[in-house]
Amino acid sequence: MNKALAALMFVAFSVPAIAQMTPVGLWKSLDEKTGAPKSEVRISDQGGVLTGKVERLLREGADPHAVCDKCTDDRKNAPMVGLEIIRGAKQAEGKTVWEDGKILDPENGKTYTLRLTPVEGGKKLEVRGSIGPFGRTQTWVRVQ
Repeated sequence: MNKALAALMFVAFSVPAIAQMTPVGLWKSLDEKTGAPKSEVRISDQGGVLTGKVERLLREGADPHAVCDKCTDDRKNAPMVGLEIIRGAKQAEGKTVWEDGKILDPENGKTYTLRLTPVEGGKKLEVRGSIGPFGRTQTWVRVQ
């Protein structure tokens, strides 16, 4: 009986840790130069494909009614809050990496190839956007 209880407690406490090794959830993006919070992005799984939408703007003085005026696709002039910036990412087989998606930088309207990698037990997310061999990686922090 004690073994069964111990096994049950192990599973109960292990599941949240395992569940965190996914990009799904709410993330705080940070300004690369200042480290100040920029926005909160909610990443969702829709049938094994990830999407991410800006849920809240955090930058001081940010206009809550701002639109993506530099976007050139279907997101042109769409409100920043609710803007889908991540599309199409899928988990690489057997890895805790999501790739083959796209990420939009609403500040310049450009779309980049995307790779998402949870790190530090899922507390942080490495967000890599690239065009060909060139790119940059941001680290987002999970909102608890």
